[in-house]
Amino acid sequence: MEHTQASVHALVSAQRAFFRTGATLDVSWRIRTLKKLKQAVLDHREALESALLEDLGKSPMESYLCDIGPVIAEINEILRKLRRWARPETHYSGLMCFPSAVTRVYKMPYGVSLIISPFNFPVLLTLGPLAASLSAGNTAVIKASSKSPASTRAMGDMLREVFPESLVALLDGGHDVADMCLQERFDKIFYTGSPAVAGHVLTQAARHLTPVALELGGETGNFCIVRRDADLQDAARKIAFMKLLNAGQVCININQIAVAREVAEPFLEALKREFTRQIGEHPEENPEYPRLISPAAYERCCSLAERYRDRIIFGGSGNPENQRFAPTLLYPVDMEEDIVRQELFCPLLPVVPFRDGEADLLMETIARREHPLALYVFTSDRRWARKVMTTQQYGGGCINEVCLHLMVPGVPFNGTGHSGMGAYHGEWGFREFSHPSTVLTGRTFWNLSLREHPYSGKAGKKKMRLLKMVEK
Repeated sequence: MEHTQASVHALVSAQRAFFRTGATLDVSWRIRTLKKLKQAVLDHREALESALLEDLGKSPMESYLCDIGPVIAEINEILRKLRRWARPETHYSGLMCFPSAVTRVYKMPYGVSLIISPFNFPVLLTLGPLAASLSAGNTAVIKASSKSPASTRAMGDMLREVFPESLVALLDGGHDVADMCLQERFDKIFYTGSPAVAGHVLTQAARHLTPVALELGGETGNFCIVRRDADLQDAARKIAFMKLLNAGQVCININQIAVAREVAEPFLEALKREFTRQIGEHPEENPEYPRLISPAAYERCCSLAERYRDRIIFGGSGNPENQRFAPTLLYPVDMEEDIVRQELFCPLLPVVPFRDGEADLLMETIARREHPLALYVFTSDRRWARKVMTTQQYGGGCINEVCLHLMVPGVPFNGTGHSGMGAYHGEWGFREFSHPSTVLTGRTFWNLSLREHPYSGKAGKKKMRLLKMVEK
C-alpha cells in the first residue's frame, strides 16, 4: 500500500479521536483486546512461521522459540497481572499537605503510540511492544521493517483481521514511511534498531517533546569474557548456540569473545567441536540454519571475513544463493582492532586473547567504550563475576550463561547509553507506556494558613517554626 503524509496524518488523527472516547481506559477492555491479540497469534502461527522462513530462513522450531512463543508468554503474563499493575497507588499525603490525607497515583496511558520495529525478530519485536502499549491503554501505529517484507505482510494481515485501524495499524514501506510517521505528533515512540537511526528518531521526537524508548544494539558490541577457571566445554556449548541463533543477527548476541590466553587453545577447539555438533560441517547448506537478511548484509559479512582471511581458524565459507554464511572464528584479534569496536550482526566471531591476571584491566578497557546491550562472563569465581556485573554499565547479561536473562518473567529488558533507554517486558512494559499522574484530594475545612502570606513578622516566625517541625 502506498502511504502519503496526508494518509499517515489521517491515521494518527483517527487514532487520537478513538483514544479520546475513553474506551481504552477500562482495564477490562484492555484485557479483552489482549486476548484477541493472543488468539490472533495462535490462529496465524503457521502464516507467521512461513513468513519468518521466507525472510530469514528460520525453521519453525526457531521461529516459535524466538519470535512466536515469547509473544504468547508476554501476553499471558500481562493478562495475569494487569489489574494489579493498573490499580491506582494510594499514598498518605503527609503533614505538609494537611488537611489532605490521601494522594493517589493513576497509571494513565500516553495516548497514540508509534512502534518502529526491526527485521531480525520481526514478530517478537513488533508484537511484544504492541502488547505493552495496549496493556497501558494506548493506541498504536506500527512501522514494521521493509527488510522482512513477508513478516510485515503476515502481521499486517493478522492485525487488520482483529483490530480497527483506529486502534492498531501496521504500515509497510521504507525509511520514507518512517519519516512520515516521525513528522506526526505522537504521545510515545518506541524504537528498536541501531544507535545511528536512534539519533534521528530522537531528533524528530524532540520537535514535539515526545517521550521515547530506545532498544538498541551496542555500538561497540557485546563482550563475552571467558576466564581461565571457566568450564570451557560448557562455555563453548552455550556460546555456539548463541552465535548460531538467527545467524548472529541478534541485538544481545556475542559480538566478540575475550578469552584468557592460558586456556585459549582448548577453548577454541571446544568451540569448533560445538559448532560442528550443533549445525553440521556445512552450515551454509543446512536448511535449519538461518540466513542473512539481504544480499547487502551477506556481502558485508563476506568483505569483513576476507579482511581477516589469514586469521580465520574455523568457518569462513558461505553460499551467496541462499545468503547463509558459516559461523566463523577469527583469532587472534587485538582489542583495538576495528572489528571489535563495532556491532557485527553476522556470524563472524572475533576472539581477543588476554592474560587472565589482567582481567580487571580488560574490564576497564570495555568500560571506556560505549555501553553494550549485553555482557556475558564465564568463570567459577562468582565473587569476581558479581563485581563485574555490579560495576560495569550495560543493558543486561548472564554469568555462566547466555541470553536467558531475556526470558525471565517480571524483569526488565533494556539498554543504557548507546544501547538504549527505557525498559519493557511484563510490568516494565506497562510502566514504559504509562504516565503516572499524581492527584491529591484536598479538604474544604481545617485548612491552615501556613503556606500563605504574610511570611514576615510574628506570623512569619511562627510559620517558620511550624515548617521546621513538620519537615523533621
